[in-house]
Amino acid sequence: MARTHANTERVRALFVSDLHLDPERPHITELFLAFLHDEARQVPDLYIAGDLFETFIGDDDDADLPCSVADALKAVAAAGTRIGFIRGNRDFLVGRDYARAAGLDILPDPCVITLAGEPTLLLHGDLLCWDDTAYLAVRRQVRDPAWQQALLSRALVERRAFAQAARQSSAAHQQSMSSLDIGDATAPAIDDMFRRYGVRRMIHGHTHRPAIHDLVVDGVPRQRIVLGDWYQQGSVLRVHDDGRCELAGLRLAA
Repeated sequence: MARTHANTERVRALFVSDLHLDPERPHITELFLAFLHDEARQVPDLYIAGDLFETFIGDDDDADLPCSVADALKAVAAAGTRIGFIRGNRDFLVGRDYARAAGLDILPDPCVITLAGEPTLLLHGDLLCWDDTAYLAVRRQVRDPAWQQALLSRALVERRAFAQAARQSSAAHQQSMSSLDIGDATAPAIDDMFRRYGVRRMIHGHTHRPAIHDLVVDGVPRQRIVLGDWYQQGSVLRVHDDGRCELAGLRLAA
């Protein structure tokens, strides 16, 4: 298997998000599997902050991709790495059976974790997009347990068709709002999250705008770290034992 370049000396935790794994992008799946085989096994904690898959239609999906990814993740967990997982807007149907098969610890969205002694808010990030009211309405619908149960009661072929239609609708929505920039996190939402949870650091994905932002909220220095997507290359946040954060791209080694 190809290997990824990484120096994991003194790395405490790894964070990834928005991989959007899809059979149509096999090179990204290969990159993620190499990351799991190499770097992810060398740290105590790996966090996946949502949208691991482009579409996820239920724990009972027998397609090759979710099955092979579950096997690879389970091997990482067996090697001693704890894997924390937050559901995203593409994989909100990940349940206990898939989590068990993949060795995932499903975390609430948002949740507070401790990194190098610093309480840190971890979330997928879509809750920060207050301007995208159309998306937030859809989010409320698909997170409803009764709605999810009705969808999961359908045959796999029906769910695959539904997922394809939802994917096309999402692409059209993103294209229509591309010039409006309403898919980004808003300042009031960011400030609200910091105040509500009383933390000085926040880590999230969803917006596909990787960056480390230093800001001040209520007179207190804060840090917001945005994870990158995996459409063209990998993106990983490495948090070292001393609290230092390194946001980097990831490619397959030659």
